[in-house]
Amino acid sequence: MKVGTDGVLLGAWADTQRAGHILDVGTGTGLIALMLAQRSGAIIDGIEIDKAAAIQAADNVKNNPWPDRINIIHSSIQKFADNCKTKYDLIVSNPPYFNNSLHSPDRKRTLARHTSSLSMDSLIQGVLKLLTPGGRFCVILPCDNSDIFIKNASACGLFPYRKLIIYPVPNKPPVRVISEFSFMPGELTEEYLAIEKRERHDYSEEYKKLTNAFYLAF
Repeated sequence: MKVGTDGVLLGAWADTQRAGHILDVGTGTGLIALMLAQRSGAIIDGIEIDKAAAIQAADNVKNNPWPDRINIIHSSIQKFADNCKTKYDLIVSNPPYFNNSLHSPDRKRTLARHTSSLSMDSLIQGVLKLLTPGGRFCVILPCDNSDIFIKNASACGLFPYRKLIIYPVPNKPPVRVISEFSFMPGELTEEYLAIEKRERHDYSEEYKKLTNAFYLAF
């Protein structure tokens, strides 16, 4: 899977303050884990169900400045949550979300893009087991899936308290939502971001400010 805007936004926006241990669920090739290592001094575990992607992520980690702080683990969230003894201050995920779309003939792409490999329920249950009492969970989803996810997570005791609503350009409908959850219910704060101004690759100042540590062009 290529580097995508979703992963970059999540890696740049998630709050890493006070996070000593971070978990990246569905790390893919390690993009978000590496971004969070750049933004913090945390120990980071990235779990990935696809073996080839996990191997690629481990190789990427070896070729970056923080190999001693990032661990790549080939595992599903279900198996990992059942056996892991560590509790995490921050858990992040850019999960597969195309519930009803046609499956690709490429098995790896299907794993990465469909909830058959990581359902909402399994992700929520994994977070409930692995998050510290004062920890935070951050996930990026399409807008329609986000509303369902928030409802399901809240019913299990994970409450949203911060959201970033993402627009492709101003005056167009939003396409993604990053939601940050905790175990404590409270007032929800909403932020808004347009990725581009009006033309393709004419990025907004807000997007450049958020991501400029990761793009050489910015």
